[in-house]
Amino acid sequence: MKYNSIIIGFGKGGKTLVADLAKSGEKVALIEKSAKMYGGTCINVGCLPSKSLVKNAELAVLKDGDFNIKADFYKKAVEEKNNMTAMLRKKNFDKLDSLENIDIINGEAAFIDQHTVCVSTDDNEERLEGEKIFINTGAYPFIPPIDGIEGNPNVFTSESLMDLEDLPRRLTIVGGGYMGLEFASMYASFGSEVTVIDSSEEFLKREDTDIAETIREILENKGIKIISGARAKNVEADTLYYEKEDDRFSIEQTKILLATGRRPNIETLNLEKANVEVTDRGLIKVDKHYKTTADNIWAMGDVASSLQFTYISLDDYRIVRFAVLEKGEYNLEKRKNVPYSVFTTPSFSRVGINEKEAKEQGIEYKLFKIQAAAIPKARVLDSPEGILKALVDPSTGKILGAMLLCEESYEMINTVKLAMDLEAEYTVLRDNIYTHPTMTEALNDLFKN
Repeated sequence: MKYNSIIIGFGKGGKTLVADLAKSGEKVALIEKSAKMYGGTCINVGCLPSKSLVKNAELAVLKDGDFNIKADFYKKAVEEKNNMTAMLRKKNFDKLDSLENIDIINGEAAFIDQHTVCVSTDDNEERLEGEKIFINTGAYPFIPPIDGIEGNPNVFTSESLMDLEDLPRRLTIVGGGYMGLEFASMYASFGSEVTVIDSSEEFLKREDTDIAETIREILENKGIKIISGARAKNVEADTLYYEKEDDRFSIEQTKILLATGRRPNIETLNLEKANVEVTDRGLIKVDKHYKTTADNIWAMGDVASSLQFTYISLDDYRIVRFAVLEKGEYNLEKRKNVPYSVFTTPSFSRVGINEKEAKEQGIEYKLFKIQAAAIPKARVLDSPEGILKALVDPSTGKILGAMLLCEESYEMINTVKLAMDLEAEYTVLRDNIYTHPTMTEALNDLFKN
C-alpha cells in the first residue's frame, strides 16, 4: 500500500499532524502498536490520568476515617480516572477515523528501508510505502537492573501503578526525581505510608538549595520518608532491600514503584535500515526542523527530545508542520522559554535559570523572593507553604528565571514565561493589575521587594 505520509505512533505530535496532512489532500497511514494508546502517553498513562488522581488525592486529605475508608475513596478515584482516559481515547480515535484520507492501523512498525515500513498485526504483516515518514513513538519506563523485580506482582511502573485499584498501605518509591516525588505526594495524600529511595546524596540537586530543602520539608511533613544516598539492591516478594553507607536495610510488606525515568521507544523500529541515526543519549538525531538523517523522515516528541512534556511534542508538531506544509520559518532554534511543573502539593513550577545556574555561568542577577504565606489566596486555600523566587538582569530589567513553589504555580508560571518570551521588563509583572484574590497577584509583591 502506498501513502503520501506514514505516521508511526498516535502521540500528541503525530495525531495533530496527521489531521493536517489528511486535510491537505494527502493519503495518510497512522500506525499505533496498542489500541489502548490512542492519543499517546499523556491522556492514557501520563499527565492526565496522574493529574486526575492528584485532584482526588487532595480531596482525600479532607476525609476523616481509617485506612479502609481512604482505600474505598482511592478505588473510586481510579475508576474515575479510567472512565476519563477511555473517553479521551475514544474521542481521539473517532476524530481521526472520521477523516476519509486516514487509515488507522494497529500493529508494530519496523523499517525495511527509507521509504518502506513493515507493520506486524495480530493476523499478518503488511508493507506500507511512504513518500514521507514521521516517527512519534514516545517513551517507555526505564527498568533498572534490580534483582527480583521481573514478574514480581508487587513491583510497578508509573503506568501500571495508576491501574492498581487497591490503595497500598505501604509504598516504596525507587527514584527521587520529579516523577517519584509527585507520586509520593499523591499517595501520601490518599493515605499510603510512603518511602522514597533516592540514589543521589543531594536532594533535587538541579534546584536551588532553599527550594529543594523547602520541598523536602513539605513532603516530610506529609509523613513521607526520604532516604538520600541509598540504592535499591533487590526485591524478595514484598520486601525491598537497599544499601546506604555500606549498611543494608529492608522495607517489608510494601508495593514498589520504579520511578527511574523513561527511555525513547525506538528499539524495534530498525532505524539503521532507514538511515536514521541516534545520538549518544539514545535519541533520534534531528536538525532544527526535526528532520532526521534521512531526508524524508522526521521525528517528534520523546524520541527526539530530552524534554518529555506533551506540550513539547505539540511544539514539535508546529515545527514539522511548518517544514512540510507551510515552509514557514519557525524551527527549534526559535523555541523560547520552556516552563515545567511538578504536581506535588503545593506544586513547584519553574522557567529559565535559577541561582545555582546563574552562579555557575557567571551571570549577574537581582534576586526577588517572598514566602507563599504572604499571599492572601494561599491563606484562603489553607496552603501557606512554599517560596517564590525570581531572577532579574540588573542592567536590562528582563526576567532571567522564576521558581514558584506554591499552590497553582502551574498557572502562574505561564504568565512569567510569556513576559520572558516578550522580553518585557519585570516591572510589567510588578505593576500589572490582577484579579483578587488570586495566586497570580503574588507577582505584584514578588517583583516589588
